[in-house]
Amino acid sequence: MRESLQFYIDGAWVDPIWQETLAVENPAIEKVCGHVALGSATDVDRAVRAARQAFGGWSASSREERIAVLQSIAEEYRKRADDLAAAVTEEMGAPVSLAQNAQVPLALAHLSITIEVLKSLPFAEDRGATRVAKEPIGVCGLITPWNWPLNQIAVKVFPAIAAGCTMVLKPSEVAPFSAQIFAEIMDAAGLPPGVFNMVQGDGPGVGVALSSHPDVDMVSFTGSTRAGIEIARNAAPTVKRVCQELGGKSPNIILDDEAFAEGVSKGIAAMMGNSGQTCAAPTRMLVPHTRMDEAIAIAADAASAIVVGDPQGNAQMGPVVSRAQFDKIQGLIRKGIEEGATLVSGGPGRPEGLETGYYVKPTVFAHVDNGMAIAREEIFGPVLAILGYDSVDQAVGIANDTEYGLAAYVHAHDLDKGREIAARLRAGLVSINQASDLAGPFGGYKRSGNGREWGAYGIDEYLETKAIIGYAPEMAD
Repeated sequence: MRESLQFYIDGAWVDPIWQETLAVENPAIEKVCGHVALGSATDVDRAVRAARQAFGGWSASSREERIAVLQSIAEEYRKRADDLAAAVTEEMGAPVSLAQNAQVPLALAHLSITIEVLKSLPFAEDRGATRVAKEPIGVCGLITPWNWPLNQIAVKVFPAIAAGCTMVLKPSEVAPFSAQIFAEIMDAAGLPPGVFNMVQGDGPGVGVALSSHPDVDMVSFTGSTRAGIEIARNAAPTVKRVCQELGGKSPNIILDDEAFAEGVSKGIAAMMGNSGQTCAAPTRMLVPHTRMDEAIAIAADAASAIVVGDPQGNAQMGPVVSRAQFDKIQGLIRKGIEEGATLVSGGPGRPEGLETGYYVKPTVFAHVDNGMAIAREEIFGPVLAILGYDSVDQAVGIANDTEYGLAAYVHAHDLDKGREIAARLRAGLVSINQASDLAGPFGGYKRSGNGREWGAYGIDEYLETKAIIGYAPEMAD
């Protein structure tokens, strides 16, 4: 039984002001696996004060000092890799292979990129007589989700440190144990007290207090669009910067060429990873009407081959994270059937032989209309909608016909055609042939958020721009 009952504030483990806890459920067995303390506005205030006191010294630290701290974190992180993977598997149901090979390593990869970027990142440039300086924004409130718990912490905490900011982290109360270990790593790495602080808790108790706190200069949030709107409202009275990575309903255009079968197969694999609980998952697959039957056959075979089961075993796909998530997904699957989409594989209910645990069948719908709920709403589960198109122009129109704009995908044998389509898609990230780049900017258009994470772009979110006019008067002539 895991017990995360203390917060990390000002370089020390401290008890909450109020002794209120929340039971954390293992989604694979539907049983309590531990408890997490629920923080309050008073705990947040204590953590923010510590971050504010530390800001003066840390914001003045050198590039070399920040790199040394980040390298120390990397060293400690590697020591705890197995512990982190075990926690992720238990708290949110990620299969052991996924936890060990993706959930844990991704955070370390972002850390390595942050270190390399920081080595040469310019914090000032001269434009004529004016010096343009980039300075740390201040105290940052970081609010992270449960689906990629370590990755989402990493893409906020490490850039903030690199920029010279101090912070208060509120991880998800649904998956709190990996965050607790992360805080232990930060403690072991020897950060100056107050630079990194963590208060566990839920949105009403901690998230609201953090996003509305008058001494927090920036809030970075990853989660649903609904919650992101509330975060922005909370932040508005103090005019703090808000960086948000929100929902998605990402299109995946498969072109009518010799790479078609490969594109469909890869699209299924990308969709079903992490039990479909990825904001940038390619949830809407667009294929030519003339090849719909072929796409259905490939998708059915690929989906039926996915092994769903105990995340502690050899399963490729574990449960979704909670009863609430399970019920939402089941409701949308039934909605897809009611609306007349063709059920290709999966469907309502648990997979055969899995009577306990929040397991969802890998589900594929075909002949989906873009007005259907399963094409409009973010399901956040292993449910793919296949839509048909008659022309590339129509495919682009369907792809862009969404309130979201986090990611989009194109699969093309001819790279030039892929590039042409990518340029027309309204999304913050467009991947051609499932390419990836963790150093590139990640973030959304429209209701998928604002701001960018990853690499140099992620660090820049934590910097203010200052113009010092007359810095070099001799250049004014």
